[in-house]
Order: sequence, then structure tokens, then C-alpha cells
Amino acid sequence: MRILFMHNNFPGQYRRIMDYLKKNTKYEMAVATLDTNKQQFNLPKITYTPHREPRKDIHPALITTERSTIMGQAAYKSLLPLKQSGKTPDIILSHSGWGGSMFLRDLFPKAKLLSYFEWYYHGVNSDSTFITGEEPSHDDLLRLRMKNTTILQDLAAMDWGQSPTVFQHSKLPAVFQKNVSVLHDGVDTDYFKPDDTVKLTINQNVTLSAENEVITYVARGMEEYRGFPQFMEVVSELQKRRPNLHVVILGNDRVAYGATRKDGKTFKEWALEAFEFDQTRLHFMGLQPLKVFRSLMQISSAHIYLTAPFVLSWSMLEAMSAGALIVGSDTDPVKELIKDGENGVLVPFFDTGKIAGAVESILNNPKDYSELRKKARQTILNSYATRDLLPKYQQLIENVANGTQV
Repeated sequence: MRILFMHNNFPGQYRRIMDYLKKNTKYEMAVATLDTNKQQFNLPKITYTPHREPRKDIHPALITTERSTIMGQAAYKSLLPLKQSGKTPDIILSHSGWGGSMFLRDLFPKAKLLSYFEWYYHGVNSDSTFITGEEPSHDDLLRLRMKNTTILQDLAAMDWGQSPTVFQHSKLPAVFQKNVSVLHDGVDTDYFKPDDTVKLTINQNVTLSAENEVITYVARGMEEYRGFPQFMEVVSELQKRRPNLHVVILGNDRVAYGATRKDGKTFKEWALEAFEFDQTRLHFMGLQPLKVFRSLMQISSAHIYLTAPFVLSWSMLEAMSAGALIVGSDTDPVKELIKDGENGVLVPFFDTGKIAGAVESILNNPKDYSELRKKARQTILNSYATRDLLPKYQQLIENVANGTQV
């Protein structure tokens, strides 16, 4: 079976299934990805490069659509030689929303298309209004609706779809939901497992272990969507109360989701000016290898995960598997996995006083929360372990490729 993966920054969500399928010689796999993608993977690849950015004078609501069209055109042109070689894929696994897969149905009409849907945009009762607390403007409503154009093209062209969580699946238009499976790409529970003997060297002066008070925060960027402003306010308050508390933050000083600050400052710059910190106990480590992230979760006293109603981060599931105690926002994507007082602690996203109080209770009485850590890991073992999900994923691919998925 010939499988073509389409992902601008491959492997992304396909890393686990790629590694799993490599063990079976029946699969001949290749990748289509952006030329700028620097991720490492051992598969044949075809790269594409958009020939220009969207025009500056285009209607603002059409910027995403034009960018996606240009991306799709670039992918189409780059994949033409594959079609001409006769090595047409039997199935294409595509990450929807960016345009790369928009014209693949036209290029490979006989190939099956299994599309991965992370997010469908809504103008009200969704992520953007949650953060601002304001109704969107008329212009924003138009822009948000049009951002779905590329996704709708993929929904119409797909043979079947996949979405990683029930919450994310629920955001898709109802007419398509019955043809989209809820299937997470899973957590390697053998790799992400508790280990209370771990020590993590932060710098030449600081080495931390599970014996220390350590609160942690992990995200691609430092932004409102992942509650970074609230987290930093909580940190400032807790550092004043607890002279031995260390705070470790993984992620880049940028905005990955949502809006940047209007004053031009990053949220990190703003926070360091707005609040008081003991910076000898506040550790910004940037992006780190997976091994460092795992060690950090293994020593974490409390892992703070705040998110708007939006895409759920893999890191929260991996943290749970590694034995971290989640202090998570009481928003829908988190509540799908965390039950307050059973396998984690839920807090109001915007209430920094309650967040700080919850964390301090954990730091004062760590043994009282040991059972929650165990149950958090059991949640992942029961429902999100790769050893259980990858065979299901493989079967889904087989069924779609054979036309038997109904």
C-alpha cells in the first residue's frame, strides 16, 4: 500500500503512526512537506514552496483563503512528477487547514483521502471571544467564517476524517461529524512514565528533583490562549510566599495562537515588567528535547495547564502519563480528560487567586494528591496509550484505503 503524508511541518501529528507503520514492509510511504521544514524523518520527501505571499490589497477576509490556494498550488505542482511516475498513492493522510491538500483530489482522483482536523473556527462561543470577553466585530465574523474555507474544501473532498478529541470533533459542522472519527494519535506511556529518582540540571547553580517545590508550565509560545499572563501573576504571588519555590517554563517567547500585544511587547517582557519575581528561581528554558520535558514532568510538584476552548496540547497528556499533577483550567478541552479532585485539579482560567490557592494547597500537602497523580496516569493508560491507539489507527487507514470505512 502506498501512503502519502501531507503536512507542512511533517511529521507533526503523524510521527507516531509513521514509526508504527515502518515496522510493516507492506507500506510504501512518502511525505509532501514545505521546503522550509527542518524536522528529521527517514522517509522519501517531496517539498513545495509557495511562490508568493497573499497580496497586500486583498480583502482581509480572503487572506487565509489566498494563502491556502497558493500553498495548494505549490503542492500540486511539486507532486505532478509523482503522478507522472505512475506511483499514485493509495491513500493520502493530510493535515487540514493550511491548503497543501486542497487540490489533491484533482491530482489523484483515485486515491483515498483521510484528513486530520484539528480546529474549525467559530465567531461566537469559541476561543477568541473567551479571551477577549467581547462579541466579535462584524469584520471579525466575516474573517473567521472565511478562515474555514480551506477546511470546508477538505471536508468536502475527504473520504474520511479524523479528529483527536471529542471537543475538537464537536466544533466541526454537524453534517460532517458522522464521517470523522475521534481518534487521538496517542501517548507513549512506556516513555512517559513516573520516575521520582530523576534530577534535572537547570543551570550551573540549580539542580532540581521531586524533593523540591517545582511548578511547571509548557507551551509552544507565551500567549493569552494558554493562560501565560495568569500563570505569571500566580508565580509572582507564590514566590513571595514560598522562598524555596522554583518555576520552570518551557516554550518560546512568541505567540503561537491568538493575538500579540498591541504595545509591541511580548507577553514575557510585559510580565517581567508588570510583576515582581525572584529571577534566580524563575527559569525560562526555551524549547528543549523531549527527554528534558519528560524529566521536568517527573519532578513537577504541580503542572499548570491553562487553555482557552481550543486545541488540546499533547503536552498535557504526556505530563499526565509521566505522573505530573495537572492544575488545569475548567475549560471544555481540559475537562474532557481531567475530573476535578479525581485525576487532577480544575481552576477558573481567569481567577489567579484561586489558581494560586490550589497550587499552594498542593505544595503544602503533596501526599494528599498522590492518588490523583496515579489516576491521571491511569486515564492515559486506559484511553490514550499508543499501544492501543496505533493498531486502531492502522485499521482506520486500511479501511479508508479499501473503501470499507462507513
